[in-house]
Amino acid sequence: MSRPVAFDADVVIIGLGIHGAAAAYEMAARGVSVVAIEQFAPAHTRGSSHGATRMIRRAYPNPVWNPLVERAFAGWERWSAASSTPFVHTTGGLYAHERAGALQGPDCEVVDESRFRALMPSLAVPEGYSAVYDPHAGVVEAELALTFALSEATRLGADLRFGVALESWHESPYGVVVETDAGPLRASRLVLAPGPWVAGVVPELADFIEVWRILTVTASTGQPDAAPPGLGSFSVDLPEGLVFGLPEAGGHGLKLGVDAGLVWDPSVAPVPPSEREVRHLHELLERFVPTADLSSLDPVACLYTMTPDKRFIVGVLPWAPSVVVVSACSGHGFKFGPAIGEAVADLVQGFTRADLDFLAVDRFVATSA
Repeated sequence: MSRPVAFDADVVIIGLGIHGAAAAYEMAARGVSVVAIEQFAPAHTRGSSHGATRMIRRAYPNPVWNPLVERAFAGWERWSAASSTPFVHTTGGLYAHERAGALQGPDCEVVDESRFRALMPSLAVPEGYSAVYDPHAGVVEAELALTFALSEATRLGADLRFGVALESWHESPYGVVVETDAGPLRASRLVLAPGPWVAGVVPELADFIEVWRILTVTASTGQPDAAPPGLGSFSVDLPEGLVFGLPEAGGHGLKLGVDAGLVWDPSVAPVPPSEREVRHLHELLERFVPTADLSSLDPVACLYTMTPDKRFIVGVLPWAPSVVVVSACSGHGFKFGPAIGEAVADLVQGFTRADLDFLAVDRFVATSA
């Protein structure tokens, strides 16, 4: 990528959650010069990428996801090989719904009550529910993966700057200018990965973004009933929201949360779960994993950035062709980290990615307001 001498880098990245970090790593690995800024310190808890674990699965509601899911699984294998660290623990997964066929995916199958009780005897699914079984589902080592992406990006030459806040950005005749509280940055391309702050960074998307405060609890380790083969990754679709859970794996305890929460202003730190909220999550865990020891629970709050269709926003801004946005991952984005990083690197380098059309910006906004 050729650039004027005055440019600070080929690409500036805003945000160093999992997708900004993955983009920095994947581009640095291709020899692209990168400057990335993050308004908070490393391992901060103000966004959507903190915490030890996340779920990974091939079971998705629409086949349009399948190619990206395959890239995600391949990406985690690639990262694991590069780091000599297994980032994915395969546990199998059961995803229960009142209506059959709510999810699909390679090697996934709809199973009846007797079958899913045999597959995961520690999971108590409500009467009358069917489930989709995904043998490839499991648990991602989220904290380790984020640390790896950041450290490898740095090792490969990316300039990662923490505690630097974005003030504004605009295109210029020669690329983009990014104003920060530490001074301006200039580059050929800009990647916006601001997580919950995307509505402020790209105002044209504000009407299509909602940020939720999401709560999880994690039980203590050392519980055979909360680990494979008795329990794998799971979800149960309830009227109040999707209850999701991760089994004990990789030295991390049984985890449960609800995929619904209060609408939240990301400029305000998410309030830790209250006693009432922890009690509610305790009751759900007790209901769905009744043999688990729940005497000690670690509660955590994070932020989901939601779109109306619960799909991501990944693509070039139609009104700013030097800018790629990747955000609004609707609570299920972490598992795609390596695939999204790869996709951003492709888009920045001008490669066509038709498989990302279902995530494109122009499904919401075609031109500048």
